[in-house]
Amino acid sequence: QVQLVESGGGLVQAGGSLRLSCAASGLVFSSAPMAWYRQAPRKARTLVARISSAGNTYYADSVAGRFTISRDNAKNAVYLQMNSLKPEDTAVYYCNAQQNSLGYWGQGTQVTVSS
Repeated sequence: QVQLVESGGGLVQAGGSLRLSCAASGLVFSSAPMAWYRQAPRKARTLVARISSAGNTYYADSVAGRFTISRDNAKNAVYLQMNSLKPEDTAVYYCNAQQNSLGYWGQGTQVTVSS
């Protein structure tokens, strides 16, 4: 049974930083592409960043240069370092894993950026 547990969300002022963590279990983590998505109120869930099993990364234009995704295969964890946060970054952030053509989601962690 695949489980993804996010942590690290919270309330921060604009310009501040947060680091999100996602602890994974029940999958072969080292071979799983991982990603972070976010969903703001009344908006669709969108891709923020992803990292392949080989460590290749991709970022949405809105976060490129401010956010960094990384993974630690020894800890079965993926991280999202968020710097220079803006009010428009306010959303629930979800961890996503892909394995055997199936996608798995965590429960999400709220990030709120005040102006």
